[in-house]
Amino acid sequence: LIGEYGLRNKREVWRVKFTLAKIRKAARELLTLDEKDPKRLFEGNALLRRLVRIGVLDEGKMKLDYILGLKIEDFLERRLQTQVFKLGLAKSIHHARVLIRQRHIRVRKQVVNIPSFIVRLDSQKHIDFSLRSPYGGGRPGRVKRKNAKKGQGGAGGADDEEED
Repeated sequence: LIGEYGLRNKREVWRVKFTLAKIRKAARELLTLDEKDPKRLFEGNALLRRLVRIGVLDEGKMKLDYILGLKIEDFLERRLQTQVFKLGLAKSIHHARVLIRQRHIRVRKQVVNIPSFIVRLDSQKHIDFSLRSPYGGGRPGRVKRKNAKKGQGGAGGADDEEED
């Protein structure tokens, strides 16, 4: 899991495991209640709606029984780090983590620098490079600026530097 999803250490796995355990515990508790119990109806729907909104559960599986079948991988898939890699903004899962930490990635208009940020379904299509980032058309990076300055001072513009 750590290598596949580019996690830093076991604590990141444990954190997700604990979240999953809490959700499953809540679902088990609600399943013991009567079908028409107002608490089960209200809290059950809230729990299901929350899981569907973050994209862990499918719309077609809006039942408490399906919550018990969730796996850690379902949550790890929704991390910003995984999404950046899957969208092809990064060359590898580890590169994705570096890009996020260096503030190159934004979700909607907000720059996010937390790799474990859980991306909601409606935010997924708004993941992009930050506007201030060299990748997103911002100020060129250190090496590119140095090369441009060197080319300007010498003979003409030797601008064969390619950008990621």
